[in-house]
Amino acid sequence: MELEKLLRMESAYCTEDGVLLKNAIVEAALALRPELIAKLLSHDGLKRNFFTEVEGVLVFDKVRFQKFVMNKRFLPDSYTSFKNKVGLTNEDGDFLSESREVVLSWPYKDCVLEGGQTKEDAKRNEVFWNEILAPDEINRLTEPKVLTNFKRYDKDGEHEVDSISMDDNLIIKGNNLLALHSLKRKYAGKVKLIYIDPPYYFTKHKESDSFNYNSNFRLSTWLTFMHNRLSVAKELLKNGGVILCHIKEDGVHWLKVLMEEIFKVENFVETFIWKNTDNPDSLSKKSRSSVEYILCYEVNKDSSVQYLGKQTENGDAPLLNSGNSIHPLAFPAQTIRFNIPDGVYECGMPDRVEILTPIKVENGLNSNEVTLKGEFKWSQQTLDEEIEKGTYFLCKTNKFSIRFQRKEGVYMAPEKYFDEQYLSKAIGVGSNEDASTHIKQMGLEFSFSKPESVVAFFIKSITVEKDIVIDFFLGSGTTAAVAHKMNRRYIGIDQMDYIEDTTCNRLTKVIEGEQGGISKSVNWQGGGSFVYCELAKANQQFADDIEQASSTEELSTIWEQMQETGFLSWKVNPKEIDANAEDFTSLAIEDQKRFLIECLDKNLLYVPYSEIDNAEYGISENDKKINNQFYQTK
Repeated sequence: MELEKLLRMESAYCTEDGVLLKNAIVEAALALRPELIAKLLSHDGLKRNFFTEVEGVLVFDKVRFQKFVMNKRFLPDSYTSFKNKVGLTNEDGDFLSESREVVLSWPYKDCVLEGGQTKEDAKRNEVFWNEILAPDEINRLTEPKVLTNFKRYDKDGEHEVDSISMDDNLIIKGNNLLALHSLKRKYAGKVKLIYIDPPYYFTKHKESDSFNYNSNFRLSTWLTFMHNRLSVAKELLKNGGVILCHIKEDGVHWLKVLMEEIFKVENFVETFIWKNTDNPDSLSKKSRSSVEYILCYEVNKDSSVQYLGKQTENGDAPLLNSGNSIHPLAFPAQTIRFNIPDGVYECGMPDRVEILTPIKVENGLNSNEVTLKGEFKWSQQTLDEEIEKGTYFLCKTNKFSIRFQRKEGVYMAPEKYFDEQYLSKAIGVGSNEDASTHIKQMGLEFSFSKPESVVAFFIKSITVEKDIVIDFFLGSGTTAAVAHKMNRRYIGIDQMDYIEDTTCNRLTKVIEGEQGGISKSVNWQGGGSFVYCELAKANQQFADDIEQASSTEELSTIWEQMQETGFLSWKVNPKEIDANAEDFTSLAIEDQKRFLIECLDKNLLYVPYSEIDNAEYGISENDKKINNQFYQTK
């Protein structure tokens, strides 16, 4: 066939073995990619078939082209040919999967994609592809899901769970998009900080739309993957809540545009730059890039927050401007927030403001009235009026002399300064090497974990004790470990199996009082607890089994089990599939897997909370009690 020969000339539309990729061809047609249009126009017969002349201009009929390519007569021995034998058709004989009455979505890349970190033994070939779903199917996909397999960990080990509350720290195993939607009912508008280090988009992997490695994303898929997660994440943040997202050079500009659409440009705080390595020899010889970017947005940015000092004349501190008269201002108790340890701080001139009265810091706030002297543009009357309106202040400097109070008296330590870096654009805290050393010291293995110090830098700057912190790309558990040591509540989510043998093990070591990372700087002595749970699997268990299968015989057995106990898509007719069993066995094993995945009802990958009492799912009475308590319905 002429079209087939023409398409084989372009590597983007076929595998190394010369097998044409129908989906890639259709996507190129729908996107009107110039290289495909040019090839079709180069052939007179194809030009007559797929183009119409309108006032001297050739118009490409992409709908007709799509139907032709997806028709079983085109590449009759392909996977699509077998699939079309068992698909549903409308009255005109067109397959529903090609109907314009349904929409194209990424249910697997959105929902089932593992999205884990880059741990070496977590590399895998994803078997999930684009699928067409009706809009109501997509909506049902995000209903709250049942939680199961609860375990509580504290200093005395592992325990059964009989109750759960907002004060509990949670580690959830399961798809993070579905878990985030499940958290909305309980945590919407209550989270202070979301800190994520998601799978990165790398330009060097553009050639494939498959997930041969956790960080190999094609741009459109990666943006969709991120958009759906960030959209629900925003709903969890409270007013003044902050989201921080790590990213490398390849994707930072795309992600910034996406986040500005979701969080709005006026809520952009900063693109922080973190030096992630002290070892330049480990870097690419072409780029020698040693930084990552951390995009920061705030939900409904709090305009009442004023700043009490700054490192540069950049206009971000309305109280302090060079050239103003030098005069004192008295700040009432509980009106200044400090990112420094609690204690009594001496009078003196630590930065641009002179401290006239000692500052007593308790829980990050001044517990006494504080008098400061500097180049203030505000008068005492203006300050008092602002405080009446509820305005409070952030002290951005950290150069304070600290005095320690003991029962037997007071002694001075004038040379001791709190040396944590102030919240600046350039972050020089920790490195990948620090993180690797820490992970190994705990007897664990994990690649590319972030150091605790960089996470602590932001948690200390943005949150106070008991605030809720979420990381839904939890990985080795750095965010949870830091939040635990700093007495913040936390929720961590990850789908990968290492959440049990690496992440939970790390957190149990934290409870035992491990002294790596930030432990010494925060005087960590151990203690606390967390609750582990999982999204209750339904069809997801079959998806896992299909992924792990290595032969047609195994897949045939799984198909039999799916018919007995699984939940099949409404589009599937098992009798028709069995009648065409020879066509199924003739497919490549990856296409066999792909087909069986498509037979599953994606709304029932995990058990919906609305069906918790359905006996088919076998949810225990204790799990029902805890779920009802968690979702606060009974």
